[in-house]
Amino acid sequence: MRSVRSTIAVSAALVLSGAAAGTAHAATAPQQASASVAQAALPLASGSSAGAKAPASTTAPKGLFAPSALVLVISKGEEPKTSAVQRAVTLSCEPRAMGTHPSPRAACRELTAVNGDFNALPSTLAGVLCTRQYDPVAVTAHGVWRGVRVNWTASFNNACEMGASLGGGALYAF
Repeated sequence: MRSVRSTIAVSAALVLSGAAAGTAHAATAPQQASASVAQAALPLASGSSAGAKAPASTTAPKGLFAPSALVLVISKGEEPKTSAVQRAVTLSCEPRAMGTHPSPRAACRELTAVNGDFNALPSTLAGVLCTRQYDPVAVTAHGVWRGVRVNWTASFNNACEMGASLGGGALYAF
């Protein structure tokens, strides 16, 4: 079992470091491999023999999903940290769209279209007539999108400007 863990640890170290098999690094890796690296590499070796080599790329195989779980909040006020929360929903997009969001599939499609970049949501503000009423709204998104930490905030003069600036889609239509 120890040799299997050493082999897995070496394979994981090679995958993570990008080093080629058979280098001097690979020869010393079993002594330097930590238990956490060995445990992290165990899922890679499930269903394979002890002598099997790790995949050459670090991309996840099909069937494995990086986590996507967000909390979307709409607050009344200029600053998200000091504003009163009006509405909040959860949204998870991987492996399937779900959460307390009223339209999780549509919201996930919008985020997928911009690769999770909230600043890249297409603005329709130029084509929408909003009043000049000052009734500030703050929005936030916190969580993880495809394995990457998200901590996004934005403020708008009113709800009309918020909706148009965020593409007028389903993402913040709750």
